Amino acid sequence: MLTDIEIAQSAKLKPITKIAKAAGFSQDELEPHGKYKGKICLSAYRRRIHKKDGKLILVTTMTPTRSGEGKTTLTIGLGQALKKIGKKSFIAVREPSLGPVMGMKGGAAGGGYSQVLPMDEINLHFVGDMHEITAAHDLLAAIVDNHIYQGNALGIDPKRVVWHRVMDMNDRALRNITLHSKKGDRKDRFDITASSEVMAIMCLSESIEDMKKRFARIIVGYTHAGKAITAGDLHVQGAMALLMKNALKPNLVQTIEGVPTFVHGGPFANIAHGCSSLMATKLALKVADYVVTEAGFGSDLGAEKFFDIKCRVGNLNPSAVVLVVTVRALKLQGGAGKEDLINQDDAALKKGFENLNQHFHNIQAFGVPCILALNKMPCDTPEEIELVLNTCQGLGYDIALAEVWEKGGAGGKDLAKKVVNAAKQKSTLKFLYNPKDGIEINLGKIAKNIYGASGVEYESEAIKDIKHIAALGLDKLPICVAKTQYSLSHDPKLLGRPKNYKLKVRELQADAGAGFIVAYTGDILTMPGLPKCPAAANMDITEDGKITGLF
Repeated sequence: MLTDIEIAQSAKLKPITKIAKAAGFSQDELEPHGKYKGKICLSAYRRRIHKKDGKLILVTTMTPTRSGEGKTTLTIGLGQALKKIGKKSFIAVREPSLGPVMGMKGGAAGGGYSQVLPMDEINLHFVGDMHEITAAHDLLAAIVDNHIYQGNALGIDPKRVVWHRVMDMNDRALRNITLHSKKGDRKDRFDITASSEVMAIMCLSESIEDMKKRFARIIVGYTHAGKAITAGDLHVQGAMALLMKNALKPNLVQTIEGVPTFVHGGPFANIAHGCSSLMATKLALKVADYVVTEAGFGSDLGAEKFFDIKCRVGNLNPSAVVLVVTVRALKLQGGAGKEDLINQDDAALKKGFENLNQHFHNIQAFGVPCILALNKMPCDTPEEIELVLNTCQGLGYDIALAEVWEKGGAGGKDLAKKVVNAAKQKSTLKFLYNPKDGIEINLGKIAKNIYGASGVEYESEAIKDIKHIAALGLDKLPICVAKTQYSLSHDPKLLGRPKNYKLKVRELQADAGAGFIVAYTGDILTMPGLPKCPAAANMDITEDGKITGLF
């Protein structure tokens, strides 16, 4: 059996100029980055602003295992399958972060015969967007500390600086640091780039001017009297936008089967809002009949934020949702131990449907038609596949078996046909909450309706944060919950469909530039760590440039 990198290396790619032309972009709209990658200039959207949009399809999943359930692979496979049945399709996914690539989960370019290419470059430095985001973020951090050092004309309280530095790597040693200065030491930390507000801003901006305005609203700290100090007060929004002038342009690549794909933006869904860029999605909708996109982790994270944040900001109305199901995720959520996921356990498999039912309920709450996709894994037995399909059909779920990892687009044709039929139905997106109702009411709606909690429990610091955010006049923004992806709750140990618990919120912060409030729950971390055996330990490159161990 070939590895993902071996499959990618054996694939024959088309020049990016041909991919762009087939997608409907002119030569002057493409900025090539080598032979197989390119950026599409921002004017391409403005030129098509009056064109009718295609149909937007979201791919999400049930609560995943630590290995992931192939959501990106299925997104790519579905885009290829739609092409197989004669539809003009486009794919929009997120850029991988080097943290997971070098850690445990691997890259985010799909797998098997449903990959975006060149896989190695996409998973590594790609076109440099991550570095531009990191540079812009850390420029602002340097400007803040320099302002304090140079006399502190704005009166920033060093103990109330809230703008931390970032890097695109998992490094637990940087979770707590001490910054030394002649003006005095202070405690600080690094976050991972994917959690940066700069990342979120890029993914929600529709122009350079929009991005600059958002940068200017970023809150970097507070005075001793509690006044918020912004990046605009420091006059740094222009320099930040200058560093980001290329990052805002969507990145065009292709799948193994030549389907055009935007790989652009990479906010984590367990910390940030978990969706690829709004610019890429809106542009793809202008040139394709069907645009397939994904949102990170389960419906409780990526999908909820896709609807309540991205669709709200971008005025998007998705036509259908594909909810990914796997045998191993069902077994894990049904109580099977990690070591038992490859063994047949029908009791755990059946019990795992409690978790799946909550995710299906979540999608229904937004009023968008939902199709289930059983993403077949090599270790699945025929008996397990039959059990899942029969059970779903018995529950009234429309489900298709997807074999896109093994067969590419041909393995997703049944799913593609179901998606086309679902997209013909009436879809009227219903938001879960009204931001004007305030933080506590809206967090309560998310906790009860999406996570199945009985309510919300606020720690003392969180109560102070709510009052402070209200005093700033920012309490009417959408909510972005930061929580574990391994449970519907805030506790990764609570599997299945937890009930009779309260969502524990420890702190909140207003990301005024991004335009949402982040609620931190449980023990969620903004700087992940590496596992005992990092994926990086198995990676190598030969003298002639052949890469091994990347997945």
